[in-house]
Amino acid sequence: MRIAVCPGSFDPVTNGHLDIFARASSIFDKIIVAVFHNPNKKPLYTMEERVEMLRMATAHIPNVQVDCFSGLLYEYVRRQDSTIIVRGLRALSDFEYEFQRALLIKKIDPQMETVFMMTTADYSFVSSTGVKELAKFGGDISGLVPAAVAAKIIERLNQD
Repeated sequence: MRIAVCPGSFDPVTNGHLDIFARASSIFDKIIVAVFHNPNKKPLYTMEERVEMLRMATAHIPNVQVDCFSGLLYEYVRRQDSTIIVRGLRALSDFEYEFQRALLIKKIDPQMETVFMMTTADYSFVSSTGVKELAKFGGDISGLVPAAVAAKIIERLNQD
C-alpha cells in the first residue's frame, strides 16, 4: 500500500488544499492529511478544530484520513509506515521554500521522497491567510473554502 502524508497547518482548509488532496488520492492508496502544530504560527483555530473541519471537508474522499502531530515531519511520516510527503504548490515562491525543506528532509532520511503537486489555476491565488483576511473585512469567501468552513470562519471572526 502506497501511503502519502500531506502535512500543513490548514488554518483553515481551503478549496486549494482540497484540490491537492483529491488529486493525490487518485495516485496513492491512502492520503494522511496531517495538521501540524507549528510553534511559529498563531492559528485562528485549535488543532482539534482544524482536524474537525478537515474531516468534514474530506468526507467525500474515501482514502483520506485526517490526523494531527507535533514534532519532526519525517519522524511522523515514518510512524505512518510511509516515506512519501505530498506538498501543494501555488507559485514559484512556494516551490523555493518547499524545495529547501524537501532537501533537508532528504539529507536526514534519504528514503524520504517529497512529491510536489501544482494546484489548479482556479485556486493558485488562494491561501488560508488571504481567506482569513478577506473574511475579517467582510469579503466574500464563498468558493474559496468549503461552505461549512466558511460558516465557521465567519462565526469565529464575529466572536472577536
